[in-house]
Amino acid sequence: MMLDAASLPADLRRWLADHLPGVGCATDASWPQRTESRVWRLEAGTTAVYVKISPSPETHKRETDAYRHAAAALSREEAPRLIAADPALQAILVTALDGKVVRELPLTATVEAQVHELAGRLLRRWHDHAEPVPPQARKGVMASMDNQASEASACLDNLNRHLTGAERALVSEVARDLPALTADLPLVYLHGDFSPRNWVWNAKTQTLGLIDFEMADHALAVQDMIWLSGAVWPTRSDLRKSFFTGYGRELTTKEHQALLLLTTRLAASYLAAGLANNDQVLIDRGRNALSELARTHT
Repeated sequence: MMLDAASLPADLRRWLADHLPGVGCATDASWPQRTESRVWRLEAGTTAVYVKISPSPETHKRETDAYRHAAAALSREEAPRLIAADPALQAILVTALDGKVVRELPLTATVEAQVHELAGRLLRRWHDHAEPVPPQARKGVMASMDNQASEASACLDNLNRHLTGAERALVSEVARDLPALTADLPLVYLHGDFSPRNWVWNAKTQTLGLIDFEMADHALAVQDMIWLSGAVWPTRSDLRKSFFTGYGRELTTKEHQALLLLTTRLAASYLAAGLANNDQVLIDRGRNALSELARTHT
């Protein structure tokens, strides 16, 4: 939605005036699924930028830290640059990438494979640029694994009659084995929301960019692959191959098993939510993923 810049919050307008004079219009660019975050695309003459109000001081710090990481790990064509940040306003101002969000694009099979290979390369460079691991990071990861194991157990109770024997066995494995399996896997700095809705494809330069760093944090490398593993790869093994060609290495045996169990938890969650809300997209996504995961696991 196109807005006059005067419609922005007054304190945000005053802050922007110090960093981007002459803002004429603003376009609401917030994700509908994230009502707690507010994002606008701003235009001042020929300059386009984005301003975001984070939902909390914690997410604001996490994202500003991630922009510094992105500047070190990726090029200007691959990640926006932080122009300014204000902790009091929980506001960040960043450059705009040229291109369009991949999730919205009708791509040919050839270009889609190219995009997924580039995505793998981006993620590998993001992961390989090390950041100091906070002392409590492992504790937080293990708490998440415990929670996901408990969720898998609850899904098993709720979905029992909707699952095949092989699918039930796999969900049971998540509930039983996930925390111990992941206890000694190394931690890396994650993007945290790595999916085509945060990939920007520039068809002119044939480059891919990465946006939205609000969920960046230290965790297991495979956690940046769960969405792809649950929503894309079950029906597009070709894109999985392209992605790992770009990533530059296959997963270790333990990483592969961790991704399998984490994706199973996500797929069971999709199916449970879809059945509860009569959402056929989630039902199909959950069933497709569980079916493929159980097939390849046996």
